[in-house]
Amino acid sequence: MPPITRWFVRSALLWFVLALGTGVLLAGGVSAQVPGTDWIFPYPTYLHLLTVGWLTNLIFGVAFWMFPRYTAAHPRGSDALGWLAYAGLNAGLLLRLVGEPIQMSGGRAGVLLLLSAGLQLLGGWAFVLNTWPRVKVK
Repeated sequence: MPPITRWFVRSALLWFVLALGTGVLLAGGVSAQVPGTDWIFPYPTYLHLLTVGWLTNLIFGVAFWMFPRYTAAHPRGSDALGWLAYAGLNAGLLLRLVGEPIQMSGGRAGVLLLLSAGLQLLGGWAFVLNTWPRVKVK
């Protein structure tokens, strides 16, 4: 298993545990307020933890590992694009975890959320650019 896949899968597992804990708290009616702040941890952030943090990281990691070879010299395509996908996806999610509670609590985090979305978009594009040539007819 290539290192980038291990990073994607381990990150997915960490996000999954965080999402499950958050989901239990939200379902149990426990206050979603971040201790020591007036930040409210919103439900959409929980959904991002599951979909981007858990599912997307897992899908990207397994696809990077298991898709057909690109070439014999570079079987998984570009390592740089793989790492860019990882960095964009996870940095964007981290920014969202900070920005969304601020925004929901009445603060101004529009630029932070825009940057978050841009990083995730960049990560998605990097994944597509790296994976597209590996989807070919035999």
